[in-house]
Amino acid sequence: MLGTRHYDTVAFDVRDNATMLFFARTSDAGDIEDYLLLMRADGEDLDESIYIEINEIQFAGHDLIQEARMTGNMLTLELRKPVAELDGASEIVLTYDDSPENRSSIESGAFRVLGNTLAGGHA
Repeated sequence: MLGTRHYDTVAFDVRDNATMLFFARTSDAGDIEDYLLLMRADGEDLDESIYIEINEIQFAGHDLIQEARMTGNMLTLELRKPVAELDGASEIVLTYDDSPENRSSIESGAFRVLGNTLAGGHA
C-alpha cells in the first residue's frame, strides 16, 4: 500500500544530536496543517536511527526505511514493513512545491538525514 503526501514547505536543520528534514503543508495564514519530520539521531549514545514523525505520531528504528529514492520534487520512502498507523502503507511518497528554498533544503539535507538508505533516483 502507498501513502502519498504533498507539502508546500521543506526545511533542513542540524541540532546537537540530530539532523532533520521537515516537510509541512501550511494554511494561507501560515499555520501548519500537516507535517512529516525525518530525523537522524547523531551522537555516541545514539545508534544513528532514522525517526519519522507524522502529525505527532512517531516511528523509529535503524531499519525503519529500507530505501529512499529522489526524483525531481518527489521523495519516496520504502519501508521495511507496512505501518498499521499509516493504514498499512509500506511506501510513503512525498511531493513538495518546486521552489528554490525547498530544493536547497532537500539538496542540503537528503543525504545527511537519509544516509545509505538513499539508493536511487536523480535530482
